[in-house]
Amino acid sequence: MRIYLVVMDETEEAKKALRFASLRARATGAAVHILALVPMQNFNAFAGVQATIEQEARDRAEVMANAAAGNIFAEGGKMPTIAVRPGKPTEVIREYIAGQDNIAALVLGAGTDGGPGPLVNHFVGGAHALPCPVYIVPGSLDQSRLDALASETKDADDST
Repeated sequence: MRIYLVVMDETEEAKKALRFASLRARATGAAVHILALVPMQNFNAFAGVQATIEQEARDRAEVMANAAAGNIFAEGGKMPTIAVRPGKPTEVIREYIAGQDNIAALVLGAGTDGGPGPLVNHFVGGAHALPCPVYIVPGSLDQSRLDALASETKDADDST
């Protein structure tokens, strides 16, 4: 089964990307995978404190991903697969894609202010090296336009 991979965080652009991916998946018979990234900690504390800080970051990422998945399940009746991974975001995403041979697209949301965002910049610039297309969901799309675009069934990705 084809997979739309969405990198999830607490931003509005990530929520739009997830909505787009879930509607595309429903329209094309694909699945959605949510990849929640655990931010790297920029400081070192005593071992016990550091472990607690890292566990709290992982717990926050899991809660956020599960809430997003629950919303998708409630709306579409199909539960996305959730993966929570620590590490440098671009490396984690590339490793996840390399470990899945049926990713139809990496779906990222672009910000509305101050540029598209670091992940969009990185993956658009390096798209030639990916084994799948990169979909960029503009942050400026309103929900009705996003829903209309995502729900179209005659689209280039229907043949993948």
